Amino acid sequence: MSSSPNYDSEFCGKVPIHLINTVQSYGALLVLDRTSLQVIQASENVDQLFCRPVTEVIQTSIGDYLDAEAVSFLQQTAVNVMIPQAWTIRDRQYLAFLHVKEKLVLVEVDLTPYHEEKQRSFVSLFQEIKYSMSLIDTAGTTTEVCGTAARELRRLSGFDKVMIYRFDEEWNGTVIAEEMQTGMESYMGFTFPASDIPRQARDLYLKNPYRFIPDRHYQPVRLHPVMNTLTHSFTDLSDCNLRGVASVHLEYLANMGVIASMSTRILHNEKLWGLIACHHRTAKPMSFELCSVFELLSQVISARILSLQNKEKHELTGKIQDDYTRLIEQVYANKNISDGLLKGDTTLLQLFDAQGAILVSNGIIHSVGTVPDRETLRELTFWLHTRKKDGILHTEHLSGEFERAADYTDIASGLLAIPIHPEKDEYVLIFRAEAKKVIDWGGDPKERIIFEKDEKNYHPRHSFKLWRQIVSGASLPWKEEELAIGTTLRSFLYEFTGK
Repeated sequence: MSSSPNYDSEFCGKVPIHLINTVQSYGALLVLDRTSLQVIQASENVDQLFCRPVTEVIQTSIGDYLDAEAVSFLQQTAVNVMIPQAWTIRDRQYLAFLHVKEKLVLVEVDLTPYHEEKQRSFVSLFQEIKYSMSLIDTAGTTTEVCGTAARELRRLSGFDKVMIYRFDEEWNGTVIAEEMQTGMESYMGFTFPASDIPRQARDLYLKNPYRFIPDRHYQPVRLHPVMNTLTHSFTDLSDCNLRGVASVHLEYLANMGVIASMSTRILHNEKLWGLIACHHRTAKPMSFELCSVFELLSQVISARILSLQNKEKHELTGKIQDDYTRLIEQVYANKNISDGLLKGDTTLLQLFDAQGAILVSNGIIHSVGTVPDRETLRELTFWLHTRKKDGILHTEHLSGEFERAADYTDIASGLLAIPIHPEKDEYVLIFRAEAKKVIDWGGDPKERIIFEKDEKNYHPRHSFKLWRQIVSGASLPWKEEELAIGTTLRSFLYEFTGK
C-alpha cells in the first residue's frame, strides 16, 4: 500500500521491549527463586512495601514478609499460570499477581493498598457485565459487535475514548468503532501503520490479554541488581503489566494528547485480530476488577466475531458450491466446456464474482464478460507459459507481476489462472476489474518514524491528522473459498477433457 520502508519488521519489530529492565511506578516487582522463594531481584521501590531498601531485601526469603498461608500458596502454584493473590504486609493488604515460571516466580504488587470490602459486590458487577454481554451476543454483524463493545466498555470504564482496531494482512490497524467524550479527536475510519504497534508488541498480546499505562508521566523504576543472578541476563518482563514503557511510545501518547491508555486484545482462531484501545486525558489508575472486565468482554467479543465470520464463511462456501454444481451440470448437459462454463444461466463470472473470463483450448479463445483484446490475451498466455506453474495462480495486482498488464488495469487488475493443460497453453483465465481503494491514514505514513541526524534515535510522527491515499491498480482480493473451488474446477476440467 505504501512504498515507505517497512519499519514494522525492519526496525521497530526488533526492539526488545520485553527486556526493558524498568517498571512503572504504580507497582513493585519481585523476582523470586522458585525453589527457595528467595528474592533475587526487585524494583527499587520495594521500600514502599517492606520499609527496607532494595539492597537489604535482595537475598532474603519472601517468607520473612508474608504469612504461612501465602507462602504455602506460592509453593504449590503450578508453572505457567498468572494468578492474583492478596498479600498482607505490615498489616496492610496488597494485590499481588504471580507469574510462575520453571525457575522463577515474578510477582507484580500493586502499591495501592487493597480493600476487599470496598470492591463492588459480585452481584452488581455481574449484572452490568451480563447486560453488556447480551448486547454483544445479539449483534448481527462484526460492525455491530465492535460498535456495541466500544459503547459498553466506555460506559463501564469511564475512559475518554474507546476505539476498536482491526488489523489487515500487513498489520496496519483500521479504527472500525469509536466512542468518545466531547473534545477528543476522532480517528474513526483512520488506518494506523503497523509500526505503531510493531511485531514484538503484538506478540506480547498473545501472552497478555491487556496492557495498561495509568500515567505516562511516571518515573521509571529500575530493577536491582541489573542482571538476574539466576539467569545471568535481563529478566524477561513479557508477562508483566508493570513492564516499563519505551520512551518512543510515551512520546507517541503525548503527541495524541493522552495521559493514560489501555489496550486489550481481540483474538480470532488464536491469532491477533484486533485491539480495543482506550485513551484518557488525565491519569487513570486501573483496578483489577476493571482489568478483569476488559479481559472477560474481550473474550466475549472474540467469540461473537468468530461465530459471525464462521457463519459468513459457511454461507459463502454454500453459495460457491451451489454455483459450481450448476456449472458442472451445464458442462455435462452441453458436452462442451466452453458453452458450459461461459454461456449458461450460471457462468464463471457468478462463481468467482468476476467481470471477465476466457477459456483457451486448442488455440481458440472463448470469452464472457469484459476481457482484454485477443493479442493481449496471447501475450498473457505466453507469460503464464514461462511461469511453468502447474497449480492455480492468483493475484490481485497483475501489473505488479506482468508489466504489460498496466495498460488494462481497469478491466484486469486481478487474475485467477487455472491451468488445464499448461504445456499446451490451455487455461481458464478469470479477471477482476480495478477496485480503487481509499485509505485514510492517521498522519502521513511516510513520516511514521522521524529519525534524528545520527540516524539512530527516532521519534513518532507529530500529527495524526487525516492523510488520504488512493490505491489503484489492484482488484478485490481472491477469497480462500474461491481459490479452493478453483483447484476443484481444475481437477474436473483436466479429467473431463480426457487428455
